Amino acid sequence: MIAAPTGSGKTLSAFLSAIDDLVWKAVAGELVDETQVVYVSPLKALSNDIQINLQEPLRGIQQNLEASGIGGIDIRTLVRTGDTPAKDRVAMTRKPPHIIVTTPESLYILLTSESGRKMLGTTRTLIVDEIHAMVDDKRGSHLSLSIERLQALVKEPLVRIGLRRRRNR
Repeated sequence: MIAAPTGSGKTLSAFLSAIDDLVWKAVAGELVDETQVVYVSPLKALSNDIQINLQEPLRGIQQNLEASGIGGIDIRTLVRTGDTPAKDRVAMTRKPPHIIVTTPESLYILLTSESGRKMLGTTRTLIVDEIHAMVDDKRGSHLSLSIERLQALVKEPLVRIGLRRRRNR
């Protein structure tokens, strides 16, 4: 669990280890088209922001690798919410993103479809953002069940990271 004030870097901190694993796999030529990181946000708008905010560090990593003579590294992120067009949903099951950014409701829907379960079956890291906003209501109970369904789907124990806003004092 990471608890820190808004804007302090909680989300990037949560992603760093998972991105590091993806980069090392890519450098070793072992990065395959499979989802390895699931990020869950209570809000569609936050999901979209996170996906956009991940692009800059991933681009920087790619540029540093290319400067070191290591090219062709492409770590993909995609957003899957209720607003995701059908063509994008189909495309992500054909070529899964390494990092999927979603909401609790869309995670549930992915876990109920065969193609969604296939895509999520390779997940290694689960990041739940703004956990404090969901813990005390039906969404939190629903998300808890989805997390346990995801854990049952994957072969290894998930790395679970919860992010919580801490109020400034």
